[in-house]
Amino acid sequence: MNLADQVLAVNDDLPIRTNQPVHSGKVRSVYWLTEEDSKRLIKEKGYDVAPDAPLAIMVISDRISAFDCIWHAEGNIKGVPGKGAALNAISNHWFRLFQENGLADSHILDIPHPFVWIVQKAKPIKIEAICRKYITGSMWRAYEKGEREFCGNILPEGLEKDKVLNDYLITPSTKGILKGIPGVPEADDVNISRKNIEDNFDAFNFSKAEDIALYEKLLKDGFNVISQALRKIDQIFVDTKFEFGYVTDAAGNEKLIYMDEVGTPDSSRIWDAQSYKEGKIVENSKEGFRQFLLSYFPDPDILLNKNRMPERAALARDNALPLESLMDISRTYIGIAEKITGRKIELSDNPKQEIIDILDKEYGLISQ
Repeated sequence: MNLADQVLAVNDDLPIRTNQPVHSGKVRSVYWLTEEDSKRLIKEKGYDVAPDAPLAIMVISDRISAFDCIWHAEGNIKGVPGKGAALNAISNHWFRLFQENGLADSHILDIPHPFVWIVQKAKPIKIEAICRKYITGSMWRAYEKGEREFCGNILPEGLEKDKVLNDYLITPSTKGILKGIPGVPEADDVNISRKNIEDNFDAFNFSKAEDIALYEKLLKDGFNVISQALRKIDQIFVDTKFEFGYVTDAAGNEKLIYMDEVGTPDSSRIWDAQSYKEGKIVENSKEGFRQFLLSYFPDPDILLNKNRMPERAALARDNALPLESLMDISRTYIGIAEKITGRKIELSDNPKQEIIDILDKEYGLISQ
């Protein structure tokens, strides 16, 4: 089997019936269904959504993004084998656990294929909701340089690298470029404080001010559920990013839900607990790949300095990484997914054709 065929690198060219442009992010592509198809599926499948809710097909890819660039390897390998299936399997597992613990729903209505979610349109909260339990990474680098205030939280003196914090630390940042909010720079991914959110809750897409406390509760509760589950398999949940939004159910009630992915090696740091006890950090997340890139290139400042984005983009475009570097992250992703879910991640021989066949036969969504 050709390895390149097993990698789903391009996911925005599927013949899914849509009358809108396909929205392609770093890893996922979103196909908005026609009004007719949305209504038909809601009826046929009995989804608990408003009868006129817009639905979308969300297709994950195996692309690997780090430092805001997409990376590839020699042999025309443009993604990480098994990555997409591993990420979706982990998210699906946590979303199910959240529901069992009475936290909140997600935007996922159906999972036709390991690479595919059927989702309902949500009104997104324009916040990357970040929760931390350890001081590490960029926060440690800033702390080491003397910074003590992070998103309105004041950290005490004397903290040590990679050590546990006294309490959960919420350090939100903007999702997208938000304009006209006092004290918030007009740039993507800038840190914000709770006061910024309270003073401009509608600009961040909150329906009411009381929902700020609710999103924080769902963030901490979700972190807790994942953390406890990971502890049972000897893993440490270090920090994570959640996203939230609003949907309306079949009865017309608006509710705050979890969106995108949760608790994955792409959106979180996960450490091996046994190694941590021995004083070593073993990453079961994308952080391992980021560290590889920083040591692989002679000038790591290109990857860390936002003012050098054109050079960084060229670095990612013009350098085929050693295949082993992507196979290494493949083993990490598949390994942690199998540990979390207790199930084997099967690599598909031709994921694209499988997706087309299922969406055609079982959902009637392929343009003929």
